[in-house]
Amino acid sequence: MSGVQTITLDAEAEGQRLDRWIRKSFPQITQGRIEKMCRKGEVRLDGGRVKSNSRLAEGQVLRLPPLPDANAPAVHTRPQISDADAQMIRDAVMWKDEHVIVLNKPAGLAVQGGSGQTRHIDGMADAIRFDADTPPRLVHRLDRDTSGVLIMARTGRAAAALARGFQARRTRKIYWAVVAGMPNPRAGTIHYGLVKSGGHGPNGAGEKMIAVHPNQVNTTEGAKRAVSDYMVMEGAGQRAAWVALSPITGRTHQLRVHMAEIGHPIIGDGKYGGNSQTNEGDGWGAQLGGAISRKLHLHARSVFIQHPVDGSALSFTAPLSEHMARTWDTFGWETKGVAGDPFEELE
Repeated sequence: MSGVQTITLDAEAEGQRLDRWIRKSFPQITQGRIEKMCRKGEVRLDGGRVKSNSRLAEGQVLRLPPLPDANAPAVHTRPQISDADAQMIRDAVMWKDEHVIVLNKPAGLAVQGGSGQTRHIDGMADAIRFDADTPPRLVHRLDRDTSGVLIMARTGRAAAALARGFQARRTRKIYWAVVAGMPNPRAGTIHYGLVKSGGHGPNGAGEKMIAVHPNQVNTTEGAKRAVSDYMVMEGAGQRAAWVALSPITGRTHQLRVHMAEIGHPIIGDGKYGGNSQTNEGDGWGAQLGGAISRKLHLHARSVFIQHPVDGSALSFTAPLSEHMARTWDTFGWETKGVAGDPFEELE
């Protein structure tokens, strides 16, 4: 068992989450142990309490309590990457340079571990290290069942700059979705706030976000303001619509909750839209039936960012996932010539 450690963080720690830095530096420490140390205040950053998901910066001083020896048997070890998963994640790479790597994340693949997730992009990062000294790191998230553009940083400097860009909303994200019914009006802005409702499973599994009327956000404990733009691109009568979505804020499950709240849940979203084909008394259900897949129809279509080092404007567009492409074919929707950012002309 080591004694209390005081560590001044170097440039490599810049932009990393505290829990990931600890797991990388002390692989014998489990995620559960990290969470417990943070809750009890045993881990301190610049003298203050800190959450496990806090971002680190060069020059900060981290205090750690006594830890098990490095040669102690590890309760948790990073899973081995199978050859199939390594090839899959390499095939998902859309673009890379010395600082940034961009993936077209497959639907159904988690971005990071938690709630029983053992197969995830963060755990496969070694397979897309290429010529870098360290694996790329996450700077934002997509839900497990959401496909599309995912940005990762290849250096600490890039991670910090990209994280600042996402937090300051200098990054533009456009999603495509299929929703039940036809929104009216066909374009608008949704302002419902969001508050977390704890799940009933182990470690809070099954938690949901609940919509809060904009007038009640300030008086609802834990609620945060959330804003999303939407625009109908094409319809299938009154049965379904292809919509473009742009999250102005970046709350958990924001787009899914917002579309369900206005009565047009995203197809395949059993969590917020129900599992039935119709949902009497609460708008449309989240299934269309027939040949339409029951998988979530939400895709991070395009991301517009500023390069974290040279400042140049970058844009990335990901082709639709297989099940969503089949739905587009079923409805005869054409993606060619569609504007990367359909909201731009409205500004």
